[in-house]
Amino acid sequence: MFKKTLILLFIFLPLNSFAFDKKTTFNEKIFKNAQLEGKVVVVSSWIKYCSSCASQMKVLNKANKEFDNVEYFAFDVTNKEISNLFNVEYQSTILIFKDNKEVYRSIGETSKKEIYKVIKKFI
Repeated sequence: MFKKTLILLFIFLPLNSFAFDKKTTFNEKIFKNAQLEGKVVVVSSWIKYCSSCASQMKVLNKANKEFDNVEYFAFDVTNKEISNLFNVEYQSTILIFKDNKEVYRSIGETSKKEIYKVIKKFI
């Protein structure tokens, strides 16, 4: 019994830690203003206990700090108001907007190299 409990702890503890790093930062007014200012806007969706979402968010948070003229937002995909606004059905979806229109969409991309490449393409 003790062994099973330890195994469950090792499985769920790391998953729980991913849940703490995530929060909804999307704000429609700031989103619209960023677009009006000519920024490249990156939006990603996440869900609690999604490890690929946490990995993706770490890359995107870092990119937000490293690239000028980029605004980054994240939201919980279970928030139907925001999900419907962007027509997003899945967690770990990345959307990129430039000149007030969506120019890129992917699901499940976590590679820093690929994410940076696509952001650089639109800067």
